[in-house]
Amino acid sequence: MEEPTPDTRAVPLRVRDRLDPRPRLVRAVESWPAIAQIVVASAGAFAFAHFVLGHASPVLAGTVAVSSLGLVRDARPRRVAETVAGMLLGILVAELLLWAIGPGWWQLAVTLAVVLFLARVFSPQASFAIAAAIQGLIVLLFPLASTDAAWDRLVDGAIGGIAALLVTALIPRNPRAELLRDARALFAGADAAINAIVQGLRSGDRARADRGLEKARALDPLVRAWQESLDSASAVARISPFLRRRRSELDRYRRVLTATDLAVRNLRVIGRRAAYLLDDGVPRPVSADVLAGLGRGLALVGESLEDIGQESVAREGVRAIAAHLDPAEMLTDATTGENNLLVAMRPLTVDLLTACGVGDDDARAAIPRL
Repeated sequence: MEEPTPDTRAVPLRVRDRLDPRPRLVRAVESWPAIAQIVVASAGAFAFAHFVLGHASPVLAGTVAVSSLGLVRDARPRRVAETVAGMLLGILVAELLLWAIGPGWWQLAVTLAVVLFLARVFSPQASFAIAAAIQGLIVLLFPLASTDAAWDRLVDGAIGGIAALLVTALIPRNPRAELLRDARALFAGADAAINAIVQGLRSGDRARADRGLEKARALDPLVRAWQESLDSASAVARISPFLRRRRSELDRYRRVLTATDLAVRNLRVIGRRAAYLLDDGVPRPVSADVLAGLGRGLALVGESLEDIGQESVAREGVRAIAAHLDPAEMLTDATTGENNLLVAMRPLTVDLLTACGVGDDDARAAIPRL
């Protein structure tokens, strides 16, 4: 029985690795901006409702603030506002039904049914309906303090929602750290996919190319994660006075993300063609060298997110490859499959040039016409 190759041998996960506290501590530290938002919003809303408005127990001021912010990645003001709207809907409907039919177990069932039905009418988001239902339950299950008026809880919920929106703008989470973390994960995954395909082309091993294709196909969730964190950061930057200076930087990230998304899609095309071509087991060193060069360019694009000076280095490197990316020039007596593989690398080259700030027309013009 053959020994497994180094890139396929299973690596056992040690007990010490599973019990390592460092990932947990990193997760907790990275959550501090969100924790600070929640603490300030909930405490501030509770204090305002209690000490300024004189509400004896403004529970909903705190719960609405906590629930609308949460520890989720997506801290866009619109998402926070939608969650607040759902909770206020639940409070309003519950208060109306409490006044009309009173408290009790069957009244609770009726309230939940009405709240959930109306929430689904107003929003397709399941989280909207659940948020409304939870606040409705709180209204039914926790009686008013003797000094509170019937509609004070709706006012408390509104205060909690306003507090959540204020801290979103005035105490924004660190968008750059999360953006760069998501971007690093994507570029590392793309680098691994390209390296596997390059190894397959150098050795004529279809199995390696297939693994590279699988890795390329697995990049979509990483693209979506980066897209989500960028959308969230851009939305907060539009309302936060502290993030306005980062708008140009976020616009650059958007340009890189758009081009990288297209590059990932074209990488899958390259992976499929490479795997099909390597059925004969013949190495393709020229194609491997070209793809390896483009891979280095993609890695530099990733580094340019933190060091903009790498952008020009990546641009010149990719442009040098683009100038010679003509199958007739690079290969003699090549098969149709080899030509098609090199042709498939041309759109990837355009995407990388676009990611480096080259205009679409100029990027296409950098490649020889066929």
